Amino acid sequence: MRACVPLIVAMLCGLAWAEDPKDPEPFLELEEEAEGAPASNLYSAPDSCHGRCWEAFDKHHPCHCNARCREFGNCCEDFESLCGHEGFSHSSDAITKEELRSISEKIYRADTNKAQKEDIILNSQNRIPPSETRDQVDRCPEPLFTYVNEKLFSKPTYAAFINLLNNYQRATGRGEHFTAQQLAEQDTFLREIMSTAVMKTLYGFLHQQNRYSSEQEFVDDLKNMWFGLYSRGSEEGDSSGFEHVFSGEVKKGKVTGFHWIRFYMQEKEGLVDYYSHIYDGPWDSYPDVLAMQFNWDGYYKEVGSAFIGSSPEFEFALYSLCFIARPGRVCSLSLGGHPLAIQTYTWDKSTYGNGKKYIATAYVVSSTQ
Repeated sequence: MRACVPLIVAMLCGLAWAEDPKDPEPFLELEEEAEGAPASNLYSAPDSCHGRCWEAFDKHHPCHCNARCREFGNCCEDFESLCGHEGFSHSSDAITKEELRSISEKIYRADTNKAQKEDIILNSQNRIPPSETRDQVDRCPEPLFTYVNEKLFSKPTYAAFINLLNNYQRATGRGEHFTAQQLAEQDTFLREIMSTAVMKTLYGFLHQQNRYSSEQEFVDDLKNMWFGLYSRGSEEGDSSGFEHVFSGEVKKGKVTGFHWIRFYMQEKEGLVDYYSHIYDGPWDSYPDVLAMQFNWDGYYKEVGSAFIGSSPEFEFALYSLCFIARPGRVCSLSLGGHPLAIQTYTWDKSTYGNGKKYIATAYVVSSTQ
């Protein structure tokens, strides 16, 4: 992948940079749904933190103003402005941006299962300006992946991840009904990734931050937030965070999500047609980041940001970290000395366990030159 390209202009996605004005601006992604974003008409009062800062949790309230509402992703919209100055940001419960950058570097170094340079040959071909992403023109006659060393896929976490990809119906509005085997495959995936240095590093950090008291509590929460079903369409239980982010979904003719392994396998089967890219990250080894346009069996993806060459546990760990630490916000990280940010959204129409929120989506929103 190219070692250096200009930063994509911030106008692409219109997200405000939430951490530090000196950080690079967001460049992508046109995640067309933003379905996890708070909807003002979902709840009745009280929907403000006015006079409620640091009150005890009350399950009857539609949003909350206690010390852990950020963790559960259920703070009222004015929590930051009304309560953020009252000490939480300096308490032992807060995860600072410096801590996020430090732990993301540790996770980056721990990803020993990632692809090596010789494992993947990319043919990125034509790069287009952001203004042309709506054109739906195939400017790349050849596939994106020239070669992938499929021996990678025999590694336990890769194999467990791949087993999950055919468990979903890509169209929203069709309920997901898992067999006993498919549910067991979810458990296998979690078990395999938790045996890696990547996930042990993440759990150790979150345990130190008092977010989880045991590894089992952490695994149980991951299973709920990622694999718990909710409804994006007309049928109950037609979607989940894992399906939306990693396997890919189609709603109203638009594509969301996609992991690089999923892309490679679908491209190999002739179901994905790579059109172009607008961004190629600064990393000279894997994982790298590519923002691209493609057609998935008749459905167009205008801007899709993807890690390339990372292990399944790496991407799963970063998205989980950001969803736990910065739910519904931009999350500033550092990978190999390069800043990168991830945007997550919570699913606000249903909850699990003490009002905790499912993952609606998670994706890369910025990088550097």
